[in-house]
Amino acid sequence: MPFEHRPWSTFGDVEKVRAYNPLLRVPTLVLDDGTALIESHCILDWVDAQVPSERAMFPRAEPERHRAIRVAAFAMGVADKAVSLLYEKRHHEVASATGLDRCRSQIEGAFASLESERAAQSTPFWFGERMGHADIAVAVALRFLTEAHPGLVALDRYPALQRHAAKHEALPVFERISQPIIPPA
Repeated sequence: MPFEHRPWSTFGDVEKVRAYNPLLRVPTLVLDDGTALIESHCILDWVDAQVPSERAMFPRAEPERHRAIRVAAFAMGVADKAVSLLYEKRHHEVASATGLDRCRSQIEGAFASLESERAAQSTPFWFGERMGHADIAVAVALRFLTEAHPGLVALDRYPALQRHAAKHEALPVFERISQPIIPPA
């Protein structure tokens, strides 16, 4: 599916982002008619609705659909917590120990759940032989967390997630679209 990627920072490119998303969050997908979709799950739902079922990256039938959405939601929740930690550390002289511990605990809880699920799978991808949105979400969240907060989580406790992410990070499509974190000023 062709698209134009604009690697805007929610801090360095505030006004550019604000023109499409007043919440100043990324990702934001701007449709051809100018409608801006925000939040990963809304964007992914729209993308899947544009393709035939055999190309959709979330299963269309239950119970597989809600299982895949659940994995992706946990992964995006980890990414949201990593963003919260980034803001906490960058915008306060002294970060709240309670806030930091809570975010870390939430991240570790999600990782523990995802680790046991992925370790139980023998398929190349989370839900079978084809890559799906859940696979991408987990890899992206793990990368963001480790870049934004090196050492925050003992990743050796999550070997299945590490293998999963490494396999995806090695794919040419991941290398092409990758961009470094632009931390808040």
